[in-house]
Amino acid sequence: MTPAASIDGSLDPLDEIYSGKKAHLRPCHEAVMAAGESFGEFEIAPKKGSAALRRKKQFAMVGPKSANSIEIGINLKAEVTSERIVAQKPGGMCQHAVRVSSAHDVDQEVVSAMKEAFDAAG
Repeated sequence: MTPAASIDGSLDPLDEIYSGKKAHLRPCHEAVMAAGESFGEFEIAPKKGSAALRRKKQFAMVGPKSANSIEIGINLKAEVTSERIVAQKPGGMCQHAVRVSSAHDVDQEVVSAMKEAFDAAG
């Protein structure tokens, strides 16, 4: 996992994303990153309110969705049959998304979908 340059040059762009009322969501983000590290090498590209996870192509997007949850956008063209992992409207960067409100929500179902997207991203 290789972090790209931060938004404003600070050492850790996640400090900006998970500050104030969103600080308690950082363990959710870290659980997603820990799962991703098991897949192999990828780049983290910080955005204004999220972080893109990329290989040759972007395979996921992670960031706060509300005061109580983060959203994991999963760039996977294959159909995912899950009540939690929801298909998104066509034309967006990610075809599926799942909200998590605790590190425990980053379970095998979520990790498997992320791994499939990771593999497809080359």
